[in-house]
Amino acid sequence: MKIAVIGSGGREHAIIKKLRENPSVTTIYALPGNGGMKEDAECVPVSATDIEGAVSLCKENGVSYAVVAPDDPLVMGMADAMEEAGIPAFGPSAAAAQIEGSKAFAKNLMKKYHIPTADYEIFTDPAEAYAYVETCRIPVVLKASGLALGKGVLIANTREEAREAVHTIMEERKFGKSGDELVIEEFLTGPEVSVLSFTDGKTLVPMISSMDHKRALDGDQGLNTGGMGTIAPNPYYTKEIADRCMEEIFLPTMEAMNSEGRTFKGCLYFGLMLTEDGPKVIEYNCRFGDPETQVVLPLLKTDLLTIMQAVTEERLSEISIQWKEECAACVILASGGYPESYQKGYPITLPADRSSIYMAGVADKDGTPVTAGGRVLGVTETAPTLREAIEKAYRKVSEISFQDMHYRHDIGARALQASREN
Repeated sequence: MKIAVIGSGGREHAIIKKLRENPSVTTIYALPGNGGMKEDAECVPVSATDIEGAVSLCKENGVSYAVVAPDDPLVMGMADAMEEAGIPAFGPSAAAAQIEGSKAFAKNLMKKYHIPTADYEIFTDPAEAYAYVETCRIPVVLKASGLALGKGVLIANTREEAREAVHTIMEERKFGKSGDELVIEEFLTGPEVSVLSFTDGKTLVPMISSMDHKRALDGDQGLNTGGMGTIAPNPYYTKEIADRCMEEIFLPTMEAMNSEGRTFKGCLYFGLMLTEDGPKVIEYNCRFGDPETQVVLPLLKTDLLTIMQAVTEERLSEISIQWKEECAACVILASGGYPESYQKGYPITLPADRSSIYMAGVADKDGTPVTAGGRVLGVTETAPTLREAIEKAYRKVSEISFQDMHYRHDIGARALQASREN
């Protein structure tokens, strides 16, 4: 069986490694993949947003299943195009992907269907946004409504910072067209939890919870990034909270999308804040998170391809999804300067055993892996306890090097404090 995985980062590498466990899989094409994946997939220089090129490659090579992993091609309709070409695909339709493609759409959906989230206002006129931040409660959160590689969220602790954020998003247009519409919302406090879920629009099965580490520096300091590491499961996410989320957030979201004629089939990501008033939605994603995928999938016992096909064929209720009773930790190794400017092309020294390493911003130069992005690779280890998983991950990190390599030294520290392991 030939499979195509659309995308090029660590998330895609984690998906590819998991799909390879199915004995019926003969070939996996990564579109475009990266230079560090070549041992696990056949990388093809087709952009993740080249819908026509991707469909053509799949048809010409007899691909029988496609996994569309990133947000951009999903919002553009890649899954729809695959289905129209007769290629079953894992990933939501463009209509359903709007749950991430437009934060304004997502906020209005939650308001309409009484799904708990932060209070908010939406603006398309900078003057109105400026007027609003002069009177709203501070701190406040400002979000570019469209896709922004996970970086279009600014937290303002003063009115001056709020004004600067409006200028950055709407007038300076740091996030391009994504800032044409601005969501300004209430600042929530509490532990954050990421919960990925499989859903076919009829059944929803949450995966193991995780905790992302967004800030670039130790102690949750520095700029927001796409994620500097993650652990699973999240110790703050108790069974009681999980049950409440299923009743108040997960199933109502699935049913809301059905009611809107936007049935969601794929991986629906819930970014949650556990506030004093209960769990609330910070954001939805229409796909696997990065780097959450790198800790969640290694803990999955059930065959991933079997689950994905059940989602596509709307028979998820027939599948029993099992998980390992272990913990996982992922440390992201980034280029110095990320998430702002950084250099590329530095040779990467890797250990012989690369089974727990997910390649992201990596290129191949004459047989040598070199840095080619902000987040270069992720190191994930699993163990019976979280402390052991973290220690194993950092031991593996010590075997890797490249010039200006940057990573956080405290991934999982907060989780350890919250868990009984401490």
